[in-house]
Amino acid sequence: MTEDRRPAKKPPMRDVLAEAAFALFMERGFERTTVDDIVASAGVGRRSFFRYFPSKEDAVFPDHERCLAEMTAFLDTAGDGDPVDTVCDAARLVFRMYAEKPEFSVQRYRLTREVPGLRTYELSVVRRYERTMAGYLERRWGDTPDAALRAEVIAAAVVAAHNNGLRSWLRSGGRGDAGAEVDRALELVRSLWGAAAERPLPPVAEEDVIVMIAPKGAPMWRVVQRIEAAIGEEEAVAER
Repeated sequence: MTEDRRPAKKPPMRDVLAEAAFALFMERGFERTTVDDIVASAGVGRRSFFRYFPSKEDAVFPDHERCLAEMTAFLDTAGDGDPVDTVCDAARLVFRMYAEKPEFSVQRYRLTREVPGLRTYELSVVRRYERTMAGYLERRWGDTPDAALRAEVIAAAVVAAHNNGLRSWLRSGGRGDAGAEVDRALELVRSLWGAAAERPLPPVAEEDVIVMIAPKGAPMWRVVQRIEAAIGEEEAVAER
């Protein structure tokens, strides 16, 4: 049997930089690690780092851009199935990204709890997923009344449910069946919104408006007294 003498395939430079960065973040702390430290550890120049990552924060989340692109492609090619089911399936793409590297995901979760700037950055990434799902829902419902409102509310519910299940798994150190936790959380969204998503919303109640003119310099107690008197007259008329 002939021995395979082909050289091992090198990992992509983006992965090399991300791994070097994260190792330093865990060793020295995020704030004390510089871009120069990262490129020195990876054995490349600063230009190489900024070719792949605009900032140190981006190196902590190297896989979100890919996942967001996958979600966008998934929603763009989704069929005519239930829209709520579809966005729940899209959320599972994010979970699978975390589950592919459980140890890294748990360490990153702990790091983001310690560094407020990373938490803020993470929230901005989550918001991008939410907007992508809301955009899909709004397109699916087209001219349906309140399509934009429904889309925003349901996308936010899907993200909240997914994150609840994911955080439970991350807090446990990556133990247990994370997929079951996420499925359970998303099933709640399906049960609440699946059938109700296209029902007509109740009309907005019209409120009576009272317009009152008061002399300049009138004491506040007098203004309040007149408003209360006007409200009392309205209630008296309504009771007749």
